Amino acid sequence: MIPFSVLDLAPIVQGGTPAEAFRNTRDLARHVEDWGYHRFWLAEHHGMPGIASAATAVLIGHVAGGTRRIRVGAGGIMLPNHSPLVIAEQFGTLESLYPGRIDLGLGRAPGSDTITARALRRSLDTSADEFPRDVLELMDYLSLKPRQKVQAVPGRGLQVPIWVLGSSLFGAQLAAALGLPYAFASHFAPQQMMQAIELYRNTFQPSAQCTKPYVMLAYNVFAADTDAEARLLASSAQQAVVNLRTGRPGQLPPPVPDYLESAGPDARAIVHHALACSAVGGPDTVRRELSAFIERTRPDELMINANIHDHLARLKAYRIAAEAGAGLGLFRDFSRPDS
Repeated sequence: MIPFSVLDLAPIVQGGTPAEAFRNTRDLARHVEDWGYHRFWLAEHHGMPGIASAATAVLIGHVAGGTRRIRVGAGGIMLPNHSPLVIAEQFGTLESLYPGRIDLGLGRAPGSDTITARALRRSLDTSADEFPRDVLELMDYLSLKPRQKVQAVPGRGLQVPIWVLGSSLFGAQLAAALGLPYAFASHFAPQQMMQAIELYRNTFQPSAQCTKPYVMLAYNVFAADTDAEARLLASSAQQAVVNLRTGRPGQLPPPVPDYLESAGPDARAIVHHALACSAVGGPDTVRRELSAFIERTRPDELMINANIHDHLARLKAYRIAAEAGAGLGLFRDFSRPDS
């Protein structure tokens, strides 16, 4: 079986509020837990009108406190924005509150625009080039026998599972060198996906956390009862991507009929470039496209992102994805939560 998991951006829909987004995120987590999803990750973004998960560790606690067994984590914490000690303390706290359920995915991008990134930096000299050193420092804080005099309390000895996130070859190289699991952001930057997977698997060095390579790929699913309805739902994410890439980030817009057909060639190119790893359609189409993607990439785990405007439609998309996975024999029976 291939575990299915969830990437949630806590979307703030047009006319909505962060409070509504947080309620929807927790409700989504409860549903996907019952449907058999393995983990639920939230991503750090800042200064983004349509994404509410800026205080990622706080929101992870909110979700973990409202669920029973699903793993909850960061996909990811953008480490250059933070002191490794602070992250060790935050995730040591989460692991102490919800033992055995917390994941810590780490990325080196700022998760924001340049001006916001500068406001977030713990010093103006901090750069993504220091990311490998910061990862090692953080791993040491969480280890059983830290080498540093400063201790993470809580954190020391808790060995929260650490992942490296990436959308390029850099993350693949680092994850392989450190023997850590690797999550690739194919849901919005798929261009180097196959090359990164190959590099990671071919150069992986076993570690105490991972004895063999473990690849998780993010994948968009816009699912509904029919292909036509699914295409309509997907238009919200398509608009959001175009708006972001053209310097106009905003709240997640409502769907627009025939959006791609009416969009200009530049907008269509952005959508096809960013959202290439997507299943858009009814149950049969989603099952077929999921199967083809898994056959091509052979992931150890699949992380589903369904960035859909209407909350009930988003829930339905995740249920259809679970049914599709179960029908392919790739995902355990979603109707039996304890199986």
